[in-house]
Amino acid sequence: MLLQINKLSKTYPNGVKCLNEVDLSISKGMFGLLGPNGAGKSSLMRTIATLQLPDSGKVIFDGIDVHQNEMQLRMTLGYLPQQFGVYPKQSAVQLLDYFAILKGLSSKKQRAARIDELLHLTNLYGDRHRAVSSYSGGMKQRFGIAQMLLNKPRLIIVDEPTAGLDPAERRRFLNVLREIGQDNIVIFSTHLVDDVQELCSQLAIIQKGTILKVGSPTDCIDQLRNKVYQTTIKSDQLQELKDHLLVLSTSFDEESNLVARVFCEHKPDAAYKACDPTLEDAYFWNLNRA
Repeated sequence: MLLQINKLSKTYPNGVKCLNEVDLSISKGMFGLLGPNGAGKSSLMRTIATLQLPDSGKVIFDGIDVHQNEMQLRMTLGYLPQQFGVYPKQSAVQLLDYFAILKGLSSKKQRAARIDELLHLTNLYGDRHRAVSSYSGGMKQRFGIAQMLLNKPRLIIVDEPTAGLDPAERRRFLNVLREIGQDNIVIFSTHLVDDVQELCSQLAIIQKGTILKVGSPTDCIDQLRNKVYQTTIKSDQLQELKDHLLVLSTSFDEESNLVARVFCEHKPDAAYKACDPTLEDAYFWNLNRA
């Protein structure tokens, strides 16, 4: 099972180039697409899902040119966008049955069995007769997973799925995704570094439609080994620090002092302490380097 993205480019009518010759090769498992808002993540997801055509380039899934065979791709595709609407007053069972019919599950008995299976998987079985419009944000996202999996897809795309979820809902959601990713290609688009580090064995960092880095979380972190330092400064010293060093991130300690993490080939001076790099450091380093 392999998804190949070759020289994919897209420019919108307003002149914004959202994809710039994107090249990726994605195999079975969880693949993280990491980037800030507006980086081109959703544009790439929509293009892979055949919701928009590229200006150039190809997407090949298991030998299928997806933009030449859109219906063939959609039969094996599961897609969960950032936001999706539901019909008011319709229960989870009713909506899933409706979506299952649209996805070609013609047997009523098979639909019922598949819906029960997915409601248990997403921990919604006890709320199956409630209107989906009354669900919490996390419950709606888990319902989104259930509808996405009705046709047993092999290529699954989830776009910013944990935004706005509380910690407990986020944990339930990620556990479901982790189970799905064992046997399928799951592309997980997010701007949250923790989600990628927790779930994904491979990732790509994207900025302004350009892929900056592809590899495992460990690969990304190793780029910064012995090159990350931190120091405590006053707030009014931050700009001066940025003028001389690449500042990766800043935070406040327990005493409300400003702590700056910087990238540097060698220890700047005695005021700096060497740190083990993190995936967040690698993420910000790639964005700043670009």
